[in-house]
Amino acid sequence: MLKLFKKQVLATFGAIFLTAASIGGAPLKLADKQGARVDTVSNWKKFHSVHGKCMVSLPQSPEHVKQMMPFPEQGYNLRYDVYVSAHEKKAVYMMLIAQYPPFINESHAEMSLENFLNGLVSQNHDNELIFADLVNVQGHKALDFFIKLKGVYFKGRAIMAENNLYLLAMECEQNNYLEMHYNHFIESFELVK
Repeated sequence: MLKLFKKQVLATFGAIFLTAASIGGAPLKLADKQGARVDTVSNWKKFHSVHGKCMVSLPQSPEHVKQMMPFPEQGYNLRYDVYVSAHEKKAVYMMLIAQYPPFINESHAEMSLENFLNGLVSQNHDNELIFADLVNVQGHKALDFFIKLKGVYFKGRAIMAENNLYLLAMECEQNNYLEMHYNHFIESFELVK
């Protein structure tokens, strides 16, 4: 039953996250090649999620969506917070924090992360998984991934810390992808006590 619940939660969570990717209200468009300029991350803002006990650098102050998903059969509510920040209407950066039941913890981190990624990839048969690598972030198991769908990049990192899943992700059209911005975003994440 625990295994089925985890798969159900992770698949649902993946679907919700893909839906949440568009809530930032930033229509993605091709980069303006005539007005090309060097863009830096110096004006990005450090954002602190008190509930999530973490910090991350974002292009601007994020929009926040908080949700509770009831699972009455299991007697638990899944709480998640999504923070979305657009960068010049060309890319969307997001951090999602999901608080799972206490029995879903780091002892099942690898399986939970793999199930989460499978949920993301299987949401659309045109999704192409470019890579997925298990990594370690501040002593916690994490999964770096890169999904491509018809010229749109969805790249991120999922981190399992205790019974929380932290998802950092960026979505943009291929022409608008800036490796420096993505790396700054991912490397700026920090769990705080």
